[in-house]
Parts: sequence; C-alpha cells; structure tokens
Amino acid sequence: MWHLGAEMIHQGINRLLMEHIELDEKGRYVISLHGQRCFVEVEDTFFVITRLDYRPAKDSRPETFLVTLNDEDQEELDPSTLIQGKDNVLYAQIKDKRFPARFLRRSYYQLAEHIVEKDGCFFLPCQGHEYPIA
Repeated sequence: MWHLGAEMIHQGINRLLMEHIELDEKGRYVISLHGQRCFVEVEDTFFVITRLDYRPAKDSRPETFLVTLNDEDQEELDPSTLIQGKDNVLYAQIKDKRFPARFLRRSYYQLAEHIVEKDGCFFLPCQGHEYPIA
C-alpha cells in the first residue's frame, strides 16, 4: 500500500486497514474504522493470492486448494469463482466471495500445474468436478 507517494511498510497498520476494508454498493473500496470512512484507490484488486497449496484427499478430508493472501489469511479456494481476465491474469473470489483477488505469478504457476485443457477450454479438476475457468 502507498500513501502520498510513500510505501506503507508498517505491517501492523497495513493489517489493520486490510481488516476494515469493504466494497460499497458501487464496487468502490472503503476503509471503515472508528466511525470514519475513507475511499481507497485500487489499481486492480486490494487482495492478491501470494501462494497456493494443493492438499490431496486424505482419510475423510476431500482434496482442496489452500490460498494464502497478502493479508496472511489462508482459506480454501472456491474453484467455481476462477476467471481469466485481461492479459491472462487469473482471479478468484475470496473472503466468502466478498472480494476479488488476483493471483500473483508464483501462485498462478502453482495452480497451473493442476489445470487441464479439453477442446480448447481450461478446467480445474477438484473433488470429482471439472471447474471451467471463465
């Protein structure tokens, strides 16, 4: 994050701001904290996926993909939310589908190892389903 041309490097402050980010009804990012609201200019997405880990099925646990976000949260990837954007950038919905997140190059390559192509279309197989990448 940047403020007035300077990078914000204090991770505690960055984490606090990330915990209070919202999307308003017009799709704008807003930080709501202590009764104040501040609109945030975001170039692409506020959240990015920094890492992806594949967890194969084991015992009674189904296979999953675990994503790590730039706020250090981890959650299961919802493969039904994968979309390919401009310039082949990959996105998914996160945080109960409240926010879009962009895959960084590393996490994109980690996911690409599992993507399959059929008849010119790309799919992510997971838990017996083939999720198309829109």
